[in-house]
Amino acid sequence: MITVEFLGPIGKAPIQIEAKTLADVSAKLKEDAALKEWLDKCAVAVNDTMVSDLSAPLNEGDRVSILPPVCGG
Repeated sequence: MITVEFLGPIGKAPIQIEAKTLADVSAKLKEDAALKEWLDKCAVAVNDTMVSDLSAPLNEGDRVSILPPVCGG
């Protein structure tokens, strides 16, 4: 099991899913219509390290963070 957390304005509680790669996570999250609109805009971190390769392997207990874009001033 891995934990997926949604930061910032996404406003969704963390979930636990079975996934071997980030592609598996992406496929699962796209099943949720409310999340689907966020996914193309967000960055992803695995255990606090930014990752952009969907083939990146995941291990039991990993934490995937979905990071929406932010504006500052």
